Amino acid sequence: MANILLTGGRAPAALELARAFNKTGHNVFMAESTRGHLCESSRALKANYLVPPPRQQTAAFLEALKEIIIRDNIDLLIPTCEEVFYVGMGRSCLPCKVFAESIEKLQTLHNKWSFALRASELGLSVPETFLVRTPDELLLAFTQWRKLILKPVYSRFATRTLIEPTIKQALSTMTFDFANQWVAQELIAGREICTYSVVQHGRLTAHAAYRADFTAGRGATIVFQPITHQATFDWVQRFVAAIGFTGQIAFDFIETPDGEVNALECNPRATSGVHLFSSQPEFTSAFLDESLPCLTPSKKGSAMLSTGMLVYGLGASLKKRRFDRWLLAFFASRDVIFDALDPLPFLLQWRSISTYLKLGKRHGLSLLAASTFDIEWNGEVKSWEQNE
Repeated sequence: MANILLTGGRAPAALELARAFNKTGHNVFMAESTRGHLCESSRALKANYLVPPPRQQTAAFLEALKEIIIRDNIDLLIPTCEEVFYVGMGRSCLPCKVFAESIEKLQTLHNKWSFALRASELGLSVPETFLVRTPDELLLAFTQWRKLILKPVYSRFATRTLIEPTIKQALSTMTFDFANQWVAQELIAGREICTYSVVQHGRLTAHAAYRADFTAGRGATIVFQPITHQATFDWVQRFVAAIGFTGQIAFDFIETPDGEVNALECNPRATSGVHLFSSQPEFTSAFLDESLPCLTPSKKGSAMLSTGMLVYGLGASLKKRRFDRWLLAFFASRDVIFDALDPLPFLLQWRSISTYLKLGKRHGLSLLAASTFDIEWNGEVKSWEQNE
């Protein structure tokens, strides 16, 4: 039995991990910077701690984690959301095993330009990518391809992504300075595939691939149906082995009609693929046992965020005349938040949503942007000492 400290309790992925570790006999502790978060009321937690916001008070956040680790004899710290970057900044100062990489390695993966460059250097397929820092570089990108996509080097949920924009649209939307660099990529037609992996020293100990049929806007997937996909498995395995990665890592791929897969971007943290292992108690061993053979999901149906399906999926399906597909997915998928033995997170999830609605109103942010306001990292700092 181990003492596990999770961060990022606002995320359904964190709730999934908390329940999984609790069910397999471990003590689960949570550190979060918001009150009323999704995991706060879960029976899976032995204790919940309110900590300073990682983005705004990095040094205080890391000091709070250190105090929790010492007080509760924590064996393993597992970040789940973008606070992983702040944990990575102070990883060497935390007195337990940390299931995350240093900020230097995480930065390379989180930055869409440096990720594409690194993958290309390793001989792995990515769309042709340009770094866009000036209007002239933007115009050059438009001369390269008939169809392109533009996105900030640091972004999430695809909220600022421009798909097939005109030059006029791009110039009116984009800003050009060091803090707002963009990438331009050739727009490749095909089906989208997402992956999620748990990795120990470059070895996959758990891996899932799933389709991205229903999303919140253009970004986050809200229905997760596992598929067996050897090409993406091989791509991920080669990449994590080459960089010697340890932690949770996820990729978005596009598969062309001829079967070629190109990695669009990387998320070096937990993502919704974690929900595909809910029926497999051995999943927690992927974080604890470096010699574990790679675990893949059972093929027992799909999972979903039912609130996301109602708020985002239903309207989009009606607009695209795909209501029959929405209906089938909705009634064939389990909700990842609801658990009859742990009902309060489902019943009280409105508290978390309300928190972000208020925060968004106060700062002029969307619900999705508000949900990462205090944890997102956009390359602003290189070491946590700079926050002291």
